Amino acid sequence: MEVVNTLGRRKTAVARIYLSEGKGNITINKRDYKEYFPSSILQYIVQQPLNVIGVADKYDIKVNLDGGGPKGQAEALRLAISRALIEIDGESRKELKAAGFLTRDPRQVERKKPGQPKARKRFQFSKR
Repeated sequence: MEVVNTLGRRKTAVARIYLSEGKGNITINKRDYKEYFPSSILQYIVQQPLNVIGVADKYDIKVNLDGGGPKGQAEALRLAISRALIEIDGESRKELKAAGFLTRDPRQVERKKPGQPKARKRFQFSKR
């Protein structure tokens, strides 16, 4: 029984996963993924790569999630699962790539600059 571990990131969220053969259980930080992500949309995001190649009940996934918010964590987990599935079966790469699950979303929050209230916002200019 082979265990594949990969990493997925999105914004400030980091997902480390351990994928092994099993019955389709997904455990996030020692909790079931349906309990961890109560929103059905986020559950769907996590399941997407497994459903695209039709192996939802074939693998058990143990996840360590850290940082970010719920949406960022779910998308980081989706990337990690996609990468792990490719390590197991290279044939599934084409389908996952076409669905857009292998692209690391590089968008980050822009830092706040000194002398400004936010990253881009300026204090009101007064001529006199």
